[in-house]
Amino acid sequence: MYRRSAAAAVLLAAALTLTACSSGGDGKADAAAAKPKPPASSSAPDPADSAPPPVSPDAKPTGPVLPDAKLTPKTGSFKPNEKQYLSGRVPEKTDPAAVLQGGQEACQRVERTAKRDKDAATGAIIAGEIPGAKDAITYLCPEQKPVLAAAEKGFGDGTRPAPAAGSYRALTQSTTCTWEAKGKDGSVLASGPEAPPKAGDKITATIPSGAAEFTSTGCYAWIPA
Repeated sequence: MYRRSAAAAVLLAAALTLTACSSGGDGKADAAAAKPKPPASSSAPDPADSAPPPVSPDAKPTGPVLPDAKLTPKTGSFKPNEKQYLSGRVPEKTDPAAVLQGGQEACQRVERTAKRDKDAATGAIIAGEIPGAKDAITYLCPEQKPVLAAAEKGFGDGTRPAPAAGSYRALTQSTTCTWEAKGKDGSVLASGPEAPPKAGDKITATIPSGAAEFTSTGCYAWIPA
């Protein structure tokens, strides 16, 4: 009985010693074991492999630009109209494809908007909501030239000095749209609308000859009526 108790005591002491050794030290081994290992492969893209963000179509190079002879993509080739668009527009050390992408996205925005509402597309160009639309349409999506032509005849909300006389239509149906035309002496020559517009009504303005400025608020943009 005594021998068996002594043997049990020896075994218990050994077990306690082993436990103390495995849990002692600075805990680095336990921390390493507890920390999950990274997967062998990750679905997250490597930043180095990511495509560069498109360059704003309105961005004008302030330094040296790539000569036309070096306007080549990493793969494939540019179409003649794409090269025309890129000429003088790509800063040195910039991927021409990134600049082209900015113009293509401007075209896509015009096309999508015009498909739903041509007035909305025209107004967006006038208001500057589609950066670089003019050059993008000219070279990359000429089928949208009618929208650009309408926008070039219009003007945005705010104050316009020396406006051309004539009738204009607001590219909005907002009931908060108001306007007035003033003479050189600051007198009001015309203003409107004469009655509060109802939702869905077309809002028009007539600028008399001799008007020195035309001011509108809440009207978004104007085109000849």
